[in-house]
Formats: sequence, C-alpha cells, structure tokens
Amino acid sequence: MSSTKPVVIIGALDTKGAEFAYLKGLIESEGVEVLVVDFGTMGAPTLAPDVSRAEVAAAAGGDIDYLASGEHKDEAMQTMAAGLAVVVRRLYDEGHLGGVIGMGGTGGTSIATTGMRTLPVGVPKVMVSTVAGGDVSAYAGARDITFIPSITDVAGINSISRAIYANAAGAIAGMVRLERPPAGEERPLVTASMFGNTTTCVERARGVVERGGYEVLVFHATGIGGSTMEALITDGYIAGSLDITTTELADYVCGGVFSAGPERCTAASAAGIPAVVVPGCVDMANFDSIDTVPDRYEGRNLYQWNPNVTLLRTNVEENIRIGEMLAAAVNLSTAPTAVLLPMRGTSMLDSEGERFWDPEADGACFDAIRNGLRADIPVHEIEHNINDPEFADIAANTLLELMQHPSG
Repeated sequence: MSSTKPVVIIGALDTKGAEFAYLKGLIESEGVEVLVVDFGTMGAPTLAPDVSRAEVAAAAGGDIDYLASGEHKDEAMQTMAAGLAVVVRRLYDEGHLGGVIGMGGTGGTSIATTGMRTLPVGVPKVMVSTVAGGDVSAYAGARDITFIPSITDVAGINSISRAIYANAAGAIAGMVRLERPPAGEERPLVTASMFGNTTTCVERARGVVERGGYEVLVFHATGIGGSTMEALITDGYIAGSLDITTTELADYVCGGVFSAGPERCTAASAAGIPAVVVPGCVDMANFDSIDTVPDRYEGRNLYQWNPNVTLLRTNVEENIRIGEMLAAAVNLSTAPTAVLLPMRGTSMLDSEGERFWDPEADGACFDAIRNGLRADIPVHEIEHNINDPEFADIAANTLLELMQHPSG
C-alpha cells in the first residue's frame, strides 16, 4: 500500500455489495488503501464495512433497527444522509480520508453527495450515478464533485458496468496519488463576480488587485457560480470580496435561470470580510431560448444574446426590489464595506444608446440601495459606466483600501 491517505467508499452495501466489492478490489489493485462506509438500510450488508450502517445512523441520532423496518423510508433517507455527512467529515478531520467515491441511483446519489459536500474544495470526490448525464446541480451544490454516468443502473457487474467501475476506480486512485506541484508564494484570496456584460470591468479590476498583492478568483454569475463563490467565502478561504456582478439577484426577482437564491450577497457580510458591492448587470434577467421566456413578460424589452440565452430588461418595480435585497444583504456587514453605483449604466448593454439603457430603472435600484443602507456604510456614486476603466480602477482601489483596515 502507498503512503497516501485512504479512499473512502460510501454506498448501500445491502443492495449493491457486489458492485462495491468489485470497486474496492480495483482501487486496492492500484496500491491505494480503502475504507468502506455502509449507509444501506434495507438488509444486512453483503460486503463487510469499516463503518457500519448502525454507526452512520447513530451519527445523526438515529436507530438502525427502527430505520430498517421499511416503514420509514423518507426518514431513513434523511437520517442516513445526515449521519453520513458527520462520518465523512470526521474521517477527513482525523486524517483518514484522501478522497471519496460513491455509486448509486437517485437515492444513493442524494445520500452520498450529502457526505461529499461536507469536504473542502480540492479533496477528490467521485460519484458514479444514474443521473450523472443530466442536471446534477442539486447534488453537487457548490462543491467540486466529479460525476461519472453509470450508463446502466448500478445493478450487477457486466460488460458495460465493468468498464465504468474501472474508470471510476482509476480516477479516484489517480486523484489521491497525484503529487500536487508546489503552489509557490501563496497570496491572500479575493473573489470577484463577472458576467459577459462586465468582463471589461472585472478583468481590469483584477489586475489592479493582483498588483496589490492578492490572488483574485473570478466566478461567472450563473447561479451556481455565485453560490460557489459564496461557499468559499463561508468556508473561510477568502480575504476580500469584489462583488461587481450581482445579476443573480435580478434572476431571483424575475424567475430567471441564473438565480443563486435570496441569500446572494450575504456571505461576505456573514464572514466579516471587507467587500465592495456593485449592482452590476441588474439591468438583466436571464432565460434560455426565447420561447422559454414566461408569458408574463410578453411585450417587455427582450434581447436574444445567443440562441440559448435571452435577456429580459428589468423594470422599475423589479429594480426597487433588487436594490432593497442588496441593501439588506450589505447591512449585515461586520467588516468595512462600500457600495459603488455606476451612474452611467450597470452593464455593457445598459450604456447610453444601447438596448438596455434605462436611467429610470437604474435610478430606482440606486434609490432603493441608498434608502435601505445603514448610515455608516458608504455609497459612492461613480459618473461612469461599469465597464469604463475609471470605474474598474475605483472599485479595485476601494477594496484595497478597505483591506488595509479590515477591522474598520
């Protein structure tokens, strides 16, 4: 066996014991130690686990005999998922987990990924799943889980599944064995939110902040992008936030496809890190192809960005709500925070003479922010479009100044 930390296999060993035994053998043949965790509830395991289903249930305050009766399937799923999360994180914290792998259908995927999501970004996570070819955002959350489509159900070892299991075993074994290159000089991390319509601004601002001694992580504001950014902030990785593109609030208000939920913009406040917040791209909500735009928006200003993306110009009422939400999020701040208002437009399309130029709608948002903010949080009105170099420089330098005095 190698000196690498073990791969932890998580799964229902009552119904899929043979498949997990085969996977275990493949990983061990690569010279990697394996620990097996059982979260099955339907019957006795057909592969002896290192952590039993009773231990998993107990970790969530459950009783396996009660859950195994078959009369409480929904409760069993919830309890085993909660218990697995505790067990997986404990194994990691104790140094007994170098990577984790699971296999299953919808139920097994739900339970397994609940455990995986407790692990930090960068820890290898592989999920072989019947749903891996579709939208797995609900399972992945804001974590870096590698999904492998099982092609057939995870039920038996056949000419197809044999190849899939072998690929999965090779993937997780390679991930945990890989010796990562040295990171070099580590600099404090700053997050920045970006969209196609704010790329010019964020790229310039990133350069200014990086010359100031920080490393900037840029996130695409597509719902999952904002959620991932905020998860990293919550996990304590981030020293400052340059939240230039808060368009996900517009999608939440308008029912667009890039919503990150009503808590968007709250992570930096809760984490107590310096932040610059901008109502960037709040002039637009995002939908898929134009025929997917809800009927209630008939007659509104729509822009077909490409065949798969249609933008809705937000109106006065929607901008008021967006501004109120942004102000409420920033009001939770416990570290130095500033709000910058781009008075000449919040996006590339929201420029004078462009398709989404609407000073009245922008003004409604800005007024809601001003009226809703705590008196001690500064608001800077910048007489530029968000993509003007002057605005980018002010945003970046404002954050650098705030980070020099992180306690206020």
